[in-house]
Amino acid sequence: MELTNCANCNTVFVKSAFRDVCNACYKEEEVQFDIVYKYIRKAVNRTATMQQVVDATGVTEELLIKFVKKGRLRLSQFPNLGYPCEKCGTLIKEGRLCMNCTHSIRADLAAVEKEEQRRQEIAERDHKNAYYSRMDE
Repeated sequence: MELTNCANCNTVFVKSAFRDVCNACYKEEEVQFDIVYKYIRKAVNRTATMQQVVDATGVTEELLIKFVKKGRLRLSQFPNLGYPCEKCGTLIKEGRLCMNCTHSIRADLAAVEKEEQRRQEIAERDHKNAYYSRMDE
């Protein structure tokens, strides 16, 4: 058991694997989820964007993102919902980074690996070309 402060109201509560807020805030989040779900469940609202859902329901964008990240809103059913990439803020539907940021990081890692390999080859070449003498004691 771990005591922690609620991220919403700062009340001390026992944190569980399923809840990151106190019981009172959890109940309020459930009410907010029901409002969002009733709104986007309607066929005319299934293509609503994040901002349209926020404006229509009054639920904060942060809470809406939390619902999406926890998998409570299935993005396959709601194509215009998502959450921001942790690096650039582009709207994504899975993972933590968008494709552009993922490719950029991979390219940077490949460049670092290539540079490290080059340095290692230089060190090995210098080691092979070195002359060692043995001094008599």
